[in-house]
Amino acid sequence: MRRALTGLASLAALTIAAIPAAQAAGPQIGVNIVLSTDLTPRVERELRAFGTINETYPEIDALTMKIAAADLADVQALPFVKAANEDVQFVGKPVAPSPFTSTVDGIATWNTDQIDVYDQGSPDVREVPQTGEGVYVAVLDTGLHSSWPQYFGTEAVAADLGVAFGGGGGEKGSISSQPNKWSTDQNGHGTHVTSSILGYNLGGVPVAGVAPEATVIPVKVLNQNGSGWSSMVAAGIDYITDLKVSGALGDSPVVINMSLGGPAPDALTEAAVARAVANDVLIVASAGNSGEAGMGYPGAYEDVISVAASGWTGQWTSGSWWNTGDVADPTSAEDAYIADFSSRALAGQDLDIAAPGSWVVGPYQLNSQLSYYFLSGTSMASPHVAGAVALMLEANPGLTQGEAEAALEATAVPLGAGSRQVPDPTGATTTVTWGADATGAGLMDVPAAIGAVTGADVAEETAATTTGRDSAPGRNR
Repeated sequence: MRRALTGLASLAALTIAAIPAAQAAGPQIGVNIVLSTDLTPRVERELRAFGTINETYPEIDALTMKIAAADLADVQALPFVKAANEDVQFVGKPVAPSPFTSTVDGIATWNTDQIDVYDQGSPDVREVPQTGEGVYVAVLDTGLHSSWPQYFGTEAVAADLGVAFGGGGGEKGSISSQPNKWSTDQNGHGTHVTSSILGYNLGGVPVAGVAPEATVIPVKVLNQNGSGWSSMVAAGIDYITDLKVSGALGDSPVVINMSLGGPAPDALTEAAVARAVANDVLIVASAGNSGEAGMGYPGAYEDVISVAASGWTGQWTSGSWWNTGDVADPTSAEDAYIADFSSRALAGQDLDIAAPGSWVVGPYQLNSQLSYYFLSGTSMASPHVAGAVALMLEANPGLTQGEAEAALEATAVPLGAGSRQVPDPTGATTTVTWGADATGAGLMDVPAAIGAVTGADVAEETAATTTGRDSAPGRNR
């Protein structure tokens, strides 16, 4: 079943046993081949021993193929092959990198203030010393815009580990790995999600992220319309688990963010999640945007740290409320609400924590132009928690999934059933109401959660720039 979503999709596990013989040699790549002889049926037969012929160009005695990366040297050595190389990605225009390498000293926003990572003021203050340094955060999503270096710089994204998965669903057979496609996303969802973790460049002004010095591994598992097959997402989970198990990431802790989900449980999905958690890969996922219809999966699984979407009652009170309004500190439940779209937990479903997900600003391109938008969804809430878990892992690298979840829940600001008057972009005020099934343990308190896994008071005031605080992004889509 196809998982149509707004930042939501389901998944299933992919194991080595499920890979057909043609792909058993490792990752598949596209290659361009020019022959030193005519392109004859005999030549084609010999080449097919290495993979699939995609297109032929008889006029220039050339063709394209899909083969195992490990077989490229053997193809190049064939006596009738003049040249063979991996298909090269061309870019139409250069992309200027971000003018800074970290957003640690960036301007605060309402969402980082609500969870006490920053305190908006004059100047903005980072409330915790941890920055995510030494921790990998895998973002399983739509990938990143090709302009990602301009938003995030090149040091914060592990481009060498980025990957895209295609196929699945029985339409085109087996899952295929597409190493470069992750960096040509046209959807924008994954870029916006990543910005909550790392922060971003807003026209030369750094906007602070939850874990600004974590290293993001972009894994494209959703296509350009934001949907995908469960098997593609499962391949992404297994890819990250394999990196951890193989030692490719060294001793670095790893957390997966999945701002995606589907409407039904899946046994294979649960097995994939269990394998990751058993191998010390922590997993955070969005609860879903289905309101009273219930949570999505994998967020609803007990082993996953699931996230509901909160908002701030001070929103839309000024033109620059998103980065100049000061959320009460310490966080008060009276200043927060649960968004009406945020999925409620039905019987048998496990909702853990709430985090900012209503009107979150981040890069979101339209017509290939650099642009920034307010987006709402549990997709926006989940990376706040994944970033917080990265901070917790920096403070305590041996932290397990169960310990992280327990610490987040034990230190959350209780947010029971309630009702709030909330301003909206039109200037009107809307009544937002929710029940106890919408909040999990309550609103995430990052300094308290870090303290719970270290046994220390981690609050630390660090001055941060306030330059460009009145920059106004676009409206919600």
